[in-house]
Order: sequence, then C-alpha cells, then structure tokens
Amino acid sequence: MPVHFIPAFTDNYIYVAETPKGAWIIDPGCAEPVLDWCAKHTLRPSAILCTHHHADHTGGVEALAQYFGIPVYGANQRIPGLTHAVAEGRLTLDAEMLTVLEVPGHTRDHIAYWWKNVLFCGDTLFAAGCGRLFEGTAAQMFHSLQRLAALPDHTAVYCAHEYTLTNLRFAAQADPENPVIVQRQKEAIAQRARNEPTLPSDMALERASNPFLRCREPALIRSANAFDPATGDDPVRVFSALRRWKDHFS
Repeated sequence: MPVHFIPAFTDNYIYVAETPKGAWIIDPGCAEPVLDWCAKHTLRPSAILCTHHHADHTGGVEALAQYFGIPVYGANQRIPGLTHAVAEGRLTLDAEMLTVLEVPGHTRDHIAYWWKNVLFCGDTLFAAGCGRLFEGTAAQMFHSLQRLAALPDHTAVYCAHEYTLTNLRFAAQADPENPVIVQRQKEAIAQRARNEPTLPSDMALERASNPFLRCREPALIRSANAFDPATGDDPVRVFSALRRWKDHFS
C-alpha cells in the first residue's frame, strides 16, 4: 500500500497511508500541508493515527478531524481531539488489521503501529537512531527498541523526523569499524543532496547499523565504556551511556 510523505516544520514527516477502503494521516503536527496535499491529490482521509502527544505530532489533529469529520486514534486523552483510545493489541480500521505496540521511553505512553510490514514508530526508533528520553527510562526505551527490532527484516521503518545524517555521524563514531554505516552514510548524503527522504529504512538495516539496537555488540560496549567507564557490559547500561552521549553530540 502506498505511503506518502508530507514534510512539515524543519524536519518532520507527516504520513498518509492509502488502503483499498480508506487513507490514514499519521502524526499531523500541522493541518495546512495535509489539507493542501489532500486537495491536490483529491484524497479524503478516513482516520488520524497518533503515536504520542507532542505538539509537532498533534498540532493539526483537531483541525483535520473537524474538517474531514474523521476519528482520531491514540493512546489516551493527551492526544487532542482523541475519539478512540487504543492500547497494545489489534486494531481493525477500514477492514485492515493493524498491530498497536506500546513502546514507552520517549514518552511514557508512546505507541507504534505495525501494518502489512510497515511500521509507523513516531519518535521511538529513528533511522540509525532513537528518540530522547523525555518521560521514560533507559530500560523502558531499550526494551521498546528491542521489541521493534524483533519485527521482520523487511519491515519498512517510517519514523517521524529526517534525522538520518546526524544519526549516522554519531553511529560512525560509536561503531567506527562497521562498514554498513559507511555505505549508509554515502547513500543518505546522496539522497539529501537530491532533496529526497532517507526513509523508509528497513529493520534489517537498522539491526546492522543502528547503535541503539546493537548494545550487546563488543564495539558498542567499548564505545559506551569510553564515554562512561562505569558502564560495564549490561546492555541497558550500554544503551543509557550511548543515549547520554548522543544527547550532547553535534
């Protein structure tokens, strides 16, 4: 099924996923570009799906829901205009079956949607990176990322920001002997030079090159301990050290 990109703000992506019987807007941080895109493509969406409550993902929800008269799905009432609260499990929408995954860490109630090997993961998993820990703990985020990493290799990863080049610069420092990162950097630089998204990624590529999914690898353990000698080899502590390092990386 086609998934369309709508750029917003500096580096956000709003997605429109078409199905045979509908179309879903994912994480609309603002309404205007979505309205323009839908008018241009004569498409009327049937639902809004939100991964978490941050304004750059929900700022356009109420206007779009009112304009199109469509339901809003999300974890809880922190989503403005919410009509359907969803939790871990199955969700049937427009005769399509989605899996809702609870993936706390970036926020305490972050969710992701997995559908026909397409993953809308908001700010939990990024291409070659992961979200900051605003409300959750390192242990929560580590386990959330491990859940996503267990999805099939060919799962297409649609995250909500164009952070790939910065993430890959960090990955190259944290995992300097990894040839997959070198090749991925070359490809991503070329894509951005053509003003193309670096997304979607896929789960096999993330497992091979995303340092936050590789916290049991000796190279990442060494790098984490170089940053914080008290880290040791526990994967959650390795993740925590890498995430703290990334927080101050430029």
